[in-house]
Amino acid sequence: MTPDILTHPEKILLDGKTYLPAEQIPISEWPCVVSERPQPTLTVKDDDLFLVTDTMGNISGCSLHDGGNLSMGLFCCDTRFLSRLELQIDGRSPVLLSSTAERGFSLSVLCTNPKIDDRMKADTVGIRREMVLNGALFEEIEVANYGTTPVTFELSISFDADFADLFEVRGYDRDKRGKLLRLVDSTSEDFITFHSDGSSPMTTHPSSAKEDYLTLAYQGVDGLVMESRIQFQYHKPDYFKGYTAVWHLELASHATQKLGYRINLFTNNASSSSVSAAVTLGQAKAAEMMEEQHWIQQITRIRADTSIFNRVIERAEQDMYLLRQSFGENKTVSAGVPWFSALFGRDSLITASQTLMLNPQIAQETLRLLAAYQGKVEDDWREEEPGKILHELRLGEMARCQEIPHTPYYGTVDATPLWLMLYAEYYAWTHDQDTLEQLWPNALAAMDWIDRNLQATGYLSYYRKSKRGLTNQGWKDSGDCIVDCKGELANGAIALCEVQAYVYAAKTRLADIARMKKRIDLAERWQEAARRLKERFNRDFWLEDQDFCALALDGDGKQVDSITSNPGHCLHLGIFTPEKAYSVAERLRAPDMFNGWGIRTLSSLSPAYNPMGYHIGSVWPHDNALIAIGLRSLGLTDQALELFQALCDMTIQQPYQRPPELFCGYERNGDHTPVQYPVACTPQAWATGSIFQLLQMIVNLVPDAPNNCLRIIDPALPESINRLSLHNLQVGTTILDLEFERSGSTTACRVARKRGNLRVVIEA
Repeated sequence: MTPDILTHPEKILLDGKTYLPAEQIPISEWPCVVSERPQPTLTVKDDDLFLVTDTMGNISGCSLHDGGNLSMGLFCCDTRFLSRLELQIDGRSPVLLSSTAERGFSLSVLCTNPKIDDRMKADTVGIRREMVLNGALFEEIEVANYGTTPVTFELSISFDADFADLFEVRGYDRDKRGKLLRLVDSTSEDFITFHSDGSSPMTTHPSSAKEDYLTLAYQGVDGLVMESRIQFQYHKPDYFKGYTAVWHLELASHATQKLGYRINLFTNNASSSSVSAAVTLGQAKAAEMMEEQHWIQQITRIRADTSIFNRVIERAEQDMYLLRQSFGENKTVSAGVPWFSALFGRDSLITASQTLMLNPQIAQETLRLLAAYQGKVEDDWREEEPGKILHELRLGEMARCQEIPHTPYYGTVDATPLWLMLYAEYYAWTHDQDTLEQLWPNALAAMDWIDRNLQATGYLSYYRKSKRGLTNQGWKDSGDCIVDCKGELANGAIALCEVQAYVYAAKTRLADIARMKKRIDLAERWQEAARRLKERFNRDFWLEDQDFCALALDGDGKQVDSITSNPGHCLHLGIFTPEKAYSVAERLRAPDMFNGWGIRTLSSLSPAYNPMGYHIGSVWPHDNALIAIGLRSLGLTDQALELFQALCDMTIQQPYQRPPELFCGYERNGDHTPVQYPVACTPQAWATGSIFQLLQMIVNLVPDAPNNCLRIIDPALPESINRLSLHNLQVGTTILDLEFERSGSTTACRVARKRGNLRVVIEA
């Protein structure tokens, strides 16, 4: 007996459409392969959409109900709207010839057929795939017969959507999930039928040959209905098998056939993406290219006299464009793909600081957006406190159902002082009085939060309050990274060294702004607080036997005495006494820390060292860029340039010349390439931003827009670059072009063009 699904008692009506539970609907006629190991992937992104596929352009074996746990899929707003997208030829996988996702918002694949029985020789049919994101997913497939005789075969694409929350994909358990649905035409009596054991149907939907669409749907625990609506274009499928679209193709010699589809995403019948979708792939590509070109015209154009380094810069420019993401009416940089395509506090703030030379608008948008979410109440579940800047905002089902506290979640100790630092830096670059005044109440609230939390010990520390929050709440936020010299985990409230430097910088910089605003009382209070913080910091954090700075103080005020990269963040912020700063700088470049590509997060001599550990031996580009700035600020220019070159050498060897979130800490050895971290985000915001931060480091720009001045202090190009130009650089209301040229160990600077009355002072 094959029961009709009309007999199922649970119907869901939404805006005139009928849905039925679909737990038994097969995802395709052919099996998928589940792999437990990371596979090479292609990643494309457009605003709040991103797509991760294998190198064939397929998504296979990653549905939750298939037992897979891979990160591939089409995601929007922390939900996986597509968990399977698998092209096959006569039920078999094509053979990959080449593929690329270099454009960032699109990918292309060229493949061919395997030998199919005696009917078709291998490499007879060429299959060209192109996918583009622009508010929706578009794919066009061109199939060509390069044989001398006609061929007949079936081409199929299998679709599925598990609508998994991104935190589920990352491995979080859930007690309850919603229901997968199958859209039913409420005016028709034609429905798919199934075997009683739930296996694939023997017959197809009677109207399938007449339709040109499929709908995948899910009703969440919160009642929201999410859909992936697949509209086929050019040549509609001949029939469907479950969620597999099948085309029966007959191609004469050297004939071609074009297929295509568009997938729009909906939540309760409203578009899930904030981007208005194009109609065709061609329109989508044109819209993306036009928007990207507009972005490029707005930013500072930086170019060197070496083509390979220019490719690094051009990739970084494009990736900063790709990582920009809409959050309501505002837009800022998301942290990285795939895991962190969301609003972050720390990551967005550091990236905005890194890119002030590129485009100060990123900083303005970041400051305003984070100010809008600034903490207002005491809430232990979200770790929210008045004046505190958020850590992470999520929009998926688990957040909506309060299964995770990310609505937003405030478990970060450093985002609040970093917000204040960026507030002052942005003003120094732009002299934007309106933004300064509008966000002044937010700055006061942020400083009040810091001062309240300094009262207990004199240091800004963290301790988890939320049962689903982060144990560690600095930039090294994995559970195993705050260790002492014996490799043992620190306990209690943790006061990180770099966070105290952030507080010191926030107070000194805000004191200058307060003085400018005639708030002498605040200026003197913050300046004095900074002086006292510096005094006790150099006493309490210093490891006399190591002549180095402790990673942190634990809950008992005891030094966490491991050798790490964290003190490198303090070098350019002025909290160290000069002799201690130079000692830290020297120690960071010792062989147990510097591996030839960059400075490790943890000394290789530590019992806890693991070159593959996320924060216990790996190398992070943004970490190193901050250290390089510190070295430069101490006058250690050659050492800073050495680190610059090492990071450039690493980046040049990456796919698409794109710096990864992190890479393994193995020693640089001869011709060996940097060892990739298996699941590093790419593109990733502060890794990309480090390119611009390093460039600013070598030319050493010091803006003072409120006083209508730009100082360029002892610029120094590395030996790999003879000439460097900055066009369309904005300082205050002035636009200028700068040209740098190296001759031996000396770098000269020339103002090639200037629109505005900014004073440019070049200091040797």
